[in-house]
Amino acid sequence: MKRKRLTQDVFVNILFHLIAVIMILMVIYPLWFVIIASFSNPADVASGKVWIWPKVIDVRGYQKLFEQSQIWKSYLNTIIYTLVGTFVALIVNISAGYAMSRKDMPGRRWINLFYVIPMFVNGGLIPTYLVVKGFGLLDSFWVMVIPFSVSTYNIIVARTFFESSLPESLWEAAQIDGCSTLRYFFSFAVPLSKAVIAVVGLWTAVGLWNSWFNALIYLQNENLIPLQLLLRRILIANESLLGAATGTMAQELRQLSDMMKYGSIVVSTLPIMMLYPFLQKYFNQGVMIGAVKG
Repeated sequence: MKRKRLTQDVFVNILFHLIAVIMILMVIYPLWFVIIASFSNPADVASGKVWIWPKVIDVRGYQKLFEQSQIWKSYLNTIIYTLVGTFVALIVNISAGYAMSRKDMPGRRWINLFYVIPMFVNGGLIPTYLVVKGFGLLDSFWVMVIPFSVSTYNIIVARTFFESSLPESLWEAAQIDGCSTLRYFFSFAVPLSKAVIAVVGLWTAVGLWNSWFNALIYLQNENLIPLQLLLRRILIANESLLGAATGTMAQELRQLSDMMKYGSIVVSTLPIMMLYPFLQKYFNQGVMIGAVKG
């Protein structure tokens, strides 16, 4: 009976590991395919000859992509927007989340309601544009950082974390020792909140890195546009040229356009993909706290 149970346990473990491997491959292979397709001849990709490795390495897509004189400037803009924007968002959302977690804060319910309503009722693009214009942020660096730094969802996640992870006895002990609210926040709450800081920071960084619509609406200065907007313009320009071309030229432009599409995906997602493994343990912990307690 014991041997039979051990055999069943081994079979179940093998089955679970097999399912896990299949799920991992389902997630990883599309990413890998985009990478190898960016180095492959589009004709080989279209005919199904590219599976695990490029049949013939072709870097014309990257060459054409990096021939754009503005791409490095846009890349730097995106990096700065992401770093500064994430820092500002962490200050705003983590502080607000901690304030919301304090049960002794006056008007806590009304302030919570004030934050929650915009999650369901948006002011709209035109009123938002007028507000941004009224503050003099149009066509400036700060329009990509300040106006959209507040996230109700991130505040709720931070609030839930503080409520569930920081015991009230810690605050009481700190008060007995003469610790002020501000000092308690910086000396105790923030150091014990690495998980939620990593989660909110990663979510914010990904959103800022992939953002192009705000730049399209609020920026006109070519020296301020982010990478994603520049890549969008390049791909649209290629499609326009493709529509005007005929014959052999159209076929060559189509292949080049496909290579640039794959290359732009790799260029725009690689930094975030490299960042994620370092924050994964905090990310998983923070997400589970928000899911169970939120």
